[in-house]
Amino acid sequence: MALSTRFASPLRPALAALRRAAPGQRRGLTALPGPGHTLDLRGIFPPLATPFSPTQEVDYAQLEGNLCRYASIPFRGLVVLGSNGEYPYLAPHERLEVVRCVRRALPRDRLLLAGSGCESTQATIEMTVSMAEAGADVALVVTPCYYRGAMTSAALIQHYTGVADASPIPMVLYSVPANTGLDLPLEAVLTLAQHPNILGIKDSGGDITRMGLMVHKTQQEDFQVLAGSAGFLLASYALGASGGVCALANVLGAPLCQLDCLCREGRWQEARDLQHRLIEPNMAVTRRFGIPGLKKAMEWFGYYGGPCRAPLAPLSPPQVEELRGTFSTNGWL
Repeated sequence: MALSTRFASPLRPALAALRRAAPGQRRGLTALPGPGHTLDLRGIFPPLATPFSPTQEVDYAQLEGNLCRYASIPFRGLVVLGSNGEYPYLAPHERLEVVRCVRRALPRDRLLLAGSGCESTQATIEMTVSMAEAGADVALVVTPCYYRGAMTSAALIQHYTGVADASPIPMVLYSVPANTGLDLPLEAVLTLAQHPNILGIKDSGGDITRMGLMVHKTQQEDFQVLAGSAGFLLASYALGASGGVCALANVLGAPLCQLDCLCREGRWQEARDLQHRLIEPNMAVTRRFGIPGLKKAMEWFGYYGGPCRAPLAPLSPPQVEELRGTFSTNGWL
């Protein structure tokens, strides 16, 4: 089916106009230079951890406290309700209130990306519209995966096209195979990159060859590739990635912004030295200990981590010591 037919929608002209809008017409947000003027995703985005109270209720006061501490770090924006936000454990009304809380505290020149992915296309559309109404600038849409055997390229293209056609805000694809067991196929990404309301992709798979191909094969599109982990951030930048959505930025936000700056200035030796010191801490708060490890590390750097929501369990004392040692041996504690 021809691309123009597949993406036919009454909303398409409006979406294209929105995507090309000047900065002052879209919440004052920065646009990229050149044709298209898409929203600028260049920079570091921490995927915020959701704070919970000791009784496992969302602690909005602690969330606001963390946001105040993050305000001094030159992040491009914030991501809420990604994997590190424990979004599958939040009720719909909690997800929307988190977006509203962050939007109130976030300066207008910083982007707010909100995870709106659900298993069905209809539910994702409804959640995306609600996220936009709550103040999100961009929808981050994870691959539906419960029926992963049926999630062919064609099915995923149809899903994302339906959401993008209906969304009142731009959208970023989200591929996180470690959690979903499903890698968004490259051919699907390349097709979806042509949609006027799809800005880019957050790719957390860590396949550098794949990321390089995405950058290379979408050069004619308004499409930006975001590295989904601090562990391969420098390599992603070397291949042309626009930015990073990195769990470690919840803990070491300033060093990650420094790495971003070094890469943009072409100071590759300094960037490599810094990247080396970030690899093991990043592995510890992602692959090794996950969100409980991330939240424990946040506490050592002045942020509120607190408990996870069950069934995620806290770290054991030996695990805490191993985590601390990882940050210490790399010079962060």
